[in-house]
Amino acid sequence: MNLIGLIIVAMLAAMLSVMIKKYNPEYSILISIIAGVFILSSILSEVAPSIQKIKDLIATSGVSYEHAKILFKALGICFLAQFASDSCNDAGETALAAKIEMAGKILIIGLALPLFEQVIKIVSKLFGD
Repeated sequence: MNLIGLIIVAMLAAMLSVMIKKYNPEYSILISIIAGVFILSSILSEVAPSIQKIKDLIATSGVSYEHAKILFKALGICFLAQFASDSCNDAGETALAAKIEMAGKILIIGLALPLFEQVIKIVSKLFGD
């Protein structure tokens, strides 16, 4: 689906959500989440060729595939945490949204620890320790 189509879906869902919110707020939130999942799945189906191109670039650059794998996982965590956080904010649960964002950040730090270890080893070799 193209960007115009996604914008139309988002605008229709937003208008429907606002209209229903007065009478049934729980359905309003459900409409927003369903529209968000639809838009996210549409976007993810378009991302596959880009991921393949990035993999090809990584293979030709000589960068370790393990490093690229960490990068892709971190990006996935970012996108999922942001989507869940935004959905919680839409539902009025700002405290829960903040907890999801914090969990995403902590998961990324844990995921990146092997890279930090390698950087520290390289720096210590440079200084002769």
